[in-house]
Amino acid sequence: MPSPQIRRLTERHHFPVLSEVTLDRFAGQQENLVLFFSEDPAKFPESNDVAMVLPELVKAYAGRLQAALIERGSQHRLQTRFGFNQWPALVFLRRGEYLGAITQIQNWDDYLREVDRLLSAEPVPAPAFPIPVVADNRPHSPAETPHE
Repeated sequence: MPSPQIRRLTERHHFPVLSEVTLDRFAGQQENLVLFFSEDPAKFPESNDVAMVLPELVKAYAGRLQAALIERGSQHRLQTRFGFNQWPALVFLRRGEYLGAITQIQNWDDYLREVDRLLSAEPVPAPAFPIPVVADNRPHSPAETPHE
């Protein structure tokens, strides 16, 4: 269940909630879109802070920036697509193409500076999601040991 701050984004500000299925079509129709990945506000309380800042960012960019929320069930799968590794996250797209991401809560001036940079940037490939590498430290039989 979303927190009151996050519910307010849909109820008061009418930001749409997107899933893996609905994201691409919606994003492709928007000049500039910011996606809000909140994860669980009980685990990541900064999500409530970002939920308070997001409508102000949209207002500051008066018509140049649309916002949408990513539904909880799609967030981790889409996280791998957009390559961010901290929560909460704001992912910026232009006509569905990746511009960049801002994670965690920031100072207002830092938001403005970074959003200005992102909105003037050309789309780039999203960074690869870091996959942890686990060493195989099991003992190997002589047949499994590579020969030089």
